[in-house]
Amino acid sequence: MKEFDIVVHGATGFTGRLVIEYLLKQSTGLRWAMGGRSASKLAAVRDEVGAPADTPLVVIDSEDPASLQALMTRTRLVLTTVGPYQMYGSGLVKACAEAGVDYVDLCGEPAWMRQMIDAHHAAAQASGARIVFSCGFDSIPFDLGVLMLQGEMQQGFGSPASRVRGRVRKMKGTFSGGTAASFKATMAAAASQPGVLDLLKNPFSLTPGFTGPKQPTAHKPMIDEVLEVWVAPFVMATINTRNVHRSNFLLNQAWGADFVYDEMVITGPGDKGQAMAEAIAADKSMSGADVLKPGEGPSRAERDAGSYDVLFIGHNTAGQTCRVSVQGDRDPGYGSTSKMISEAAICLLQDATQTPGGIWTPASSMGKKLIDRLQAHAGLTFRVE
Repeated sequence: MKEFDIVVHGATGFTGRLVIEYLLKQSTGLRWAMGGRSASKLAAVRDEVGAPADTPLVVIDSEDPASLQALMTRTRLVLTTVGPYQMYGSGLVKACAEAGVDYVDLCGEPAWMRQMIDAHHAAAQASGARIVFSCGFDSIPFDLGVLMLQGEMQQGFGSPASRVRGRVRKMKGTFSGGTAASFKATMAAAASQPGVLDLLKNPFSLTPGFTGPKQPTAHKPMIDEVLEVWVAPFVMATINTRNVHRSNFLLNQAWGADFVYDEMVITGPGDKGQAMAEAIAADKSMSGADVLKPGEGPSRAERDAGSYDVLFIGHNTAGQTCRVSVQGDRDPGYGSTSKMISEAAICLLQDATQTPGGIWTPASSMGKKLIDRLQAHAGLTFRVE
């Protein structure tokens, strides 16, 4: 029997601390530890967040295979907030895949994810390790929103939606410093590594061997033909759409081999909607110099004041339609993300026990069990409109 159920790697970082604060409040019965590079920093954070003095601390060096091997012998699951994952995560994914240890992260880096799928999916299947990327705002609300919509379509009409639109109606809050750092690292990789740019452009970059129909580019402002309002490009679409297509792929094309999906931000009708859509499209703040650094983030008051609301509209080939919405009660990048990844880890260990080894998405590995858990504990609301 292993010493821990969960080790939170990156517990001294901004999001890692929020995960620790969240786990302290949950009576899960799970044994968890704080992990990171520095024992003294771990101890300081433990005391700052009011964790019990006997909370276990695990020193982890991501660069040292022996350190990662030692970690594998001690825990059932690693929850890592240490990004950019393409810089700090490859050794950990390899170690988990080979040792049969479950893994959840906040990754929004599709080119790296594809590299990990190609390198380690077979090993994870063989060992029983369940590796689940993108367990934060990218991509849980979107991946599970589409899953719920497709369930409603199947139940109501006997066929899935071949066309789904994800539309962000409201988003109050900021992106994390880690998200910005991942974006910059991905752009640097695209400039220096052959093939990365092609992966970033390909909507089916996470479905090895499968390419579906042409997808909407969604990279410029336009009038949405269904809602008849202006919509703008959504910065998280490049990762969310890939994960949604991977979910369909892993669910044996349950939503159809002809499935088409895009995501955009609703800015409203008329000239005002158009002006706002154009401003969003021109925004380069994610790559600017004044973005938050990894480890920085908004105050508790700002996190608590944040929220988001995403609408999903599905149509099948017969023209039947369904709408589902997903709302979150905290800012997306930190407050809600830290709750989502925590519940994903708990769900994998306690609820989704039948999911076999492999590299999964949240929807394909945990599905409705995770929806139920997020609604019960993490301030998310999934509803049919």
